[in-house]
Amino acid sequence: MKEIKAIIAGYDQIDWATTQAALATVVRVEGSSYRRTGARMLVLSNGVWIGGISGGCLEGDALNRARLAIARATPSKITYDTTTDDEHQIGVGLGCNGIIDVLFTPLNPDDPNNPVEVLKHCMNERRQTHVLITITGLKGSWPTSKEGDVIRYVSADSLAGLDNAAIQAQLDEKVQQRIAKGVSAPFRFTGLAGEVLEAFVEILSPEIHLVLWGHQYDVYPLTRLVKELGWRITVVANPLKVNRKIAELVDAIVVPEQFSDIVIDEHTAVVLMSHDYKTDKTNLPTVVATSAPYIGMLGPRVRSERIWAELADEGHPIADADMVRIHAPVGLDIGAVSPEEIALSLAAEIRASFSGRDGTYLRLRQSTIHVRETSL
Repeated sequence: MKEIKAIIAGYDQIDWATTQAALATVVRVEGSSYRRTGARMLVLSNGVWIGGISGGCLEGDALNRARLAIARATPSKITYDTTTDDEHQIGVGLGCNGIIDVLFTPLNPDDPNNPVEVLKHCMNERRQTHVLITITGLKGSWPTSKEGDVIRYVSADSLAGLDNAAIQAQLDEKVQQRIAKGVSAPFRFTGLAGEVLEAFVEILSPEIHLVLWGHQYDVYPLTRLVKELGWRITVVANPLKVNRKIAELVDAIVVPEQFSDIVIDEHTAVVLMSHDYKTDKTNLPTVVATSAPYIGMLGPRVRSERIWAELADEGHPIADADMVRIHAPVGLDIGAVSPEEIALSLAAEIRASFSGRDGTYLRLRQSTIHVRETSL
């Protein structure tokens, strides 16, 4: 999400009278790759680029490909194969052992449906998961569609512009599967007359929203780290007690009495870090009443267990189903000591939690680092 926002910001600053641009998008990955599907790079005709499609090894060639797409005013899809021994193949020697399809789309600022304008529209809407369908290949008769088109999927009706009932039905079925899994993937569909449509179905979730209930000094290193990650941050505290440096970083400061006004969704993590026992004890039932999938409690385990026990004695026990959401002590076991290291531990656990990972060493992982979705 941070990359997309940076691309949009760069796009908005383009002087179209003197500069042209194209968007490079990773639309398929087979095997291993540093970046996954959905990675993007905005390329300007003057050689400037924002974002990235690899770890830096493909960007040079991608710059030339983007310029070519701009010159031809036509989208093109290029395959980078890092599994081959062909010395003339870009990417050989990287050791990634993957095949990467990148779509290069020239951008017309007057076209409200160009891919960056579509992304801008998504970013300007309320927090929600967006589904984007990028057409990456066509064969046969497609009078109303072209490669590079991006469809914002809301319902099956969103596909009507394809004007191909058979492929629309197939595509809609796959979109529903992707939404259920929450994972993007490329697909290839064949119509009744042999026509072919290749598309990248992207599930674009909002950034993680971190709600910090507290204003003490350790909020600052955490907000700095999280801001670098591109997450959204809300601090719940008396604004007069929030350090100016923290206030400059966060997206919002909400007084405790208005906590219920905060939009808390399936991508929200709430952390109690007031450093005051009574305050955290009072606030915990309020947070548990929300739909936040992640609830963190700063402090040692004995402190949290005491809070839970006292709440139970007072007739407000934490249900077993809610205990699953509570992380106490908060963070991963990395031996963190300083506020900065504790911030790293906390942020890493939140990322792992939302990814469905356990935060262990990657060398102990039996499967691939990334989930591989190669449906084409």
